Parts: sequence; structure tokens; C-alpha cells
Amino acid sequence: MSHQPTESKRLLSHIIAEWACSLKYEHLSPEAIQAAKSFWFDSIGCALGGSQQDDAKILLKHYRAMSAAADSSGGDGGGNGRATAFVSGFKTNPVDAAFLNGHMIRAMDYNDIYWKADPCHPSDLIAAPLALCESEGLSGQDLILATIIAYEIEMRLCEVGRPGVREYGWHHATLSAFASPVAAGRVLNLAPEEMVSAMGISASRTFCPGAVTAGKLTNMKNTVDPWAGRMGAESALLARDGFSGPEHIIDGKEGLFAVFKHVQYKGQPATFDGEGLVKDLPNSPESHYRILDCGMKSFPIEALSHSPLTAMMKTVKEHNIKPDDVKEIKVEVIARAADILGDPHKYRPDSKETADHSLPYCMAVGLVDGMVTPLQFKEERVLDKSLIPIMDKVKVVANEEFEALFPKFQPSRVTITTNSGKSHSTRVDVPKGDPRDPMTEEEIAVKCTALGGDVIGKAQCKKLQRFIMSMETAEKLDQLFELTTARA
Repeated sequence: MSHQPTESKRLLSHIIAEWACSLKYEHLSPEAIQAAKSFWFDSIGCALGGSQQDDAKILLKHYRAMSAAADSSGGDGGGNGRATAFVSGFKTNPVDAAFLNGHMIRAMDYNDIYWKADPCHPSDLIAAPLALCESEGLSGQDLILATIIAYEIEMRLCEVGRPGVREYGWHHATLSAFASPVAAGRVLNLAPEEMVSAMGISASRTFCPGAVTAGKLTNMKNTVDPWAGRMGAESALLARDGFSGPEHIIDGKEGLFAVFKHVQYKGQPATFDGEGLVKDLPNSPESHYRILDCGMKSFPIEALSHSPLTAMMKTVKEHNIKPDDVKEIKVEVIARAADILGDPHKYRPDSKETADHSLPYCMAVGLVDGMVTPLQFKEERVLDKSLIPIMDKVKVVANEEFEALFPKFQPSRVTITTNSGKSHSTRVDVPKGDPRDPMTEEEIAVKCTALGGDVIGKAQCKKLQRFIMSMETAEKLDQLFELTTARA
């Protein structure tokens, strides 16, 4: 039986699939290629640090055990697979490798950020095309192409919500599930109809409620988006074998747009700009690729914390303010930042996951320690009760004036009032790492070495930098995995 579209209109999944399947490396702009390599450099650094987190260790132990069980039962075990997990060198299948590596990139909440109607971290998804490139024996150019596709679709999905799925209680991993199979499917050279099925398979499975980033946070906070990446890899492989998925998953009957249209937000039904999702998709070296609009993180914390933390650190340095001098720290931010980062749970964090999403904690520890690095999120520091009186001096309030400037800017104003009655205010609209104030390759190298120097060695970090920043010349990616594996 021939397969016919279920709608008279041209479904968005077909438009996206046809674009992704036709895009080639020679269509990419030099700037986009350079950006893809920079984001890989940043992401690998994040993964090296992320590999040392407890949740990453739990996942690796779990998948090693699953692999061993499959081997002992005569199944197709993962110990001799064709895809590699960072740091450990564990060999497994590309679906599990995509998840393990994607989680390591995400584990410290230190990887890239793009926030419009919804937030996203496109690098959460790029471990899937990497795992497939390795298992299929493909090149650095293939990985760069898939990476740019992942960023393009993921970032567009975060622009088209009116107001955005985050505002009515859903996590952006819901949207990632639509983007991840597109990048993975391009690596596998899927036909457009197969790509459409891959999107349908993946997105059917990965709607995610916002509970994972609300209130008290758990290991799932950094897991749901890499899980969407995993689904992208598996869905693309299934589609290649002929498995089908709903083509109307975005804008057809009971798809994404229809499901959210039933939700009321401030008296109006939620909507999506479907035309904007596919308008002017880039297809030449002269095109503008969305990857150029994505930012990096200079602190290992939730994205909307960067501006207020930067503002406070500037104020403290400029006026030589000591922790004992402080009576109050007033933090003015947009409403969603106040909601996410200043709710009651955030004043008593008991885990890294809650602490890096807590403005009171980040401001308090930044004031006392003079820095906010991965060291500030070790368990003993998070649980240090001496920070509680300082956290209680942090007042997080929503500023309506700032709301109108977001998302073009991420405005924040921090006012520190001292015990002597003096007040000092600093406003920051664009945090370091934003495309308007980007991190340089050398700054990324410092970050990578800080995260990975104790994991693989500083000399190996330098070799890794040279490989990644010339990735387009690599015929295969074996050396990348050699360089990301810790030496015994």
C-alpha cells in the first residue's frame, strides 16, 4: 500500500526532512563550521568534567552491567560494540554510547545555552551523531554537518512557541525529541520519508514534564535531554530498517501544536509559529546558520544565573565588599528566572542539581569564595551550613521592565546593601559567553583544561584541542576517542 500524507497541507516534518537530507558539507558557511568545532571543543571539556560526577558514574556502571548480562546470556552484548564512551573507553552500541556521552556533556550544566521562547542546550544532542559517525566509520565533515543540523532545528524549535512550552509546565527535552532524530538521521543518510518516520518515532516517546527542573532537583535534571538524544539515535536506526512513525507529529492531528493549543496561558490558547520553524532554512555558504547565535557558559550554573552572578562579582570587586559587610543582596531578574531560581527549595539546596539552579546559593558561595567553579558544587560545599545565613540575605524579585527586554537581552540588576547603609548596584544585560561577548578559543581551552586536566592530563587536553579544531580533515574519528580516554 502506498503511503499518503494524512493532511492536505504539506506537513512540517516533510519540509524539515527534505532540507536536512539535501544539505551537504559544501553548503555550510566557514563561520558555521568554525562554530561547530568550537562547540565540540567546549562540549568535550564539559564531558571530561561531567564524567567525574556521581550520576555519570552510576550510569556507566549500569550500562556496563547491562552489557555484561547480555554477553552472558548469549545476546549481542555491548562490551565489544562499535561505539565508545568518553573517558572510560567502554565499547558499546551507538544508542547507549550516545546517551552516556550526551549525559557527560550535560552532567555539570556547564555546556552551551540558547534561550528564546524556550531554553535549549543543543550540545545535549550531538553525542548521538557522534556515536553513529563512529559506528558507521564516517568522517569529521560528516559530524560537523550533523552538528550544525542539530543546532539549527533545536534552536528554531525554541523560538516558535507562543509563549513556549516552559511557560505551561513542560521541559524543553520535549522539543529536543523532534530535533535529535534529524541530526542522527542525516549521519545515516536517511531518505526524507525515513527521516520523517524517525522524527515521529522519537517525538512520540519523549514528551517531558517540567517537574525535572522544578522545586527539589534530582539526577533526572541533567538526564532528560540526553535521553532525547538517545531516542534520536535509536529512532534513526529504526527508521533505516523500515520502522514507521507518525508524520503528523508536529502540526497534524493530535501532534505537538494541537496538543498544546488546548492550554490556556494568560487567557489565550498556546500557539506555535509553524511557518517560522521552516522559514529561510540555510542551504548555502552565504546563509546564516543558527549555530552562530548560540552561547557558551562561563559558569557551571543555570543560564539565567549568569547575568546576576556577573553583576554581583563586579560589584564586590569594584567596592571591595566582604561577606561580613553585607546586609542584603537584592537580585532583580525576569519572572521565569525568579520562578526557577528563587523558589523556597533553592534556599536550602541539598544536592548539586538544586545548587546550580539556586540563585541564593550561587550568589552566597560566589560572595564567600570569590569564584563559582565546579569546586563550589562538591557535596561538602553545597551542604556547608555556614552559607545559610548569607543565602537568607539574597532577595530574588521579578522586574517587569526587564521582562520586556528578554530574550534579546538577559537583564539583571544586583543591589548590595551593606551594614553601614550604603547600597551599590550593577546591571548586566549580556553575560560572558553570549555571541555578543563570545568565549575565545583560548578561553575555551582554559575551561577544558580546568575540567579535563585531572581526568586525561593537560598534555592530552592540548592534543584534543588540535584534533577538534581541525576536525574537518579527519577521515575517521577514532583519534577523538583515543584522546578522550583516561590513561590507566
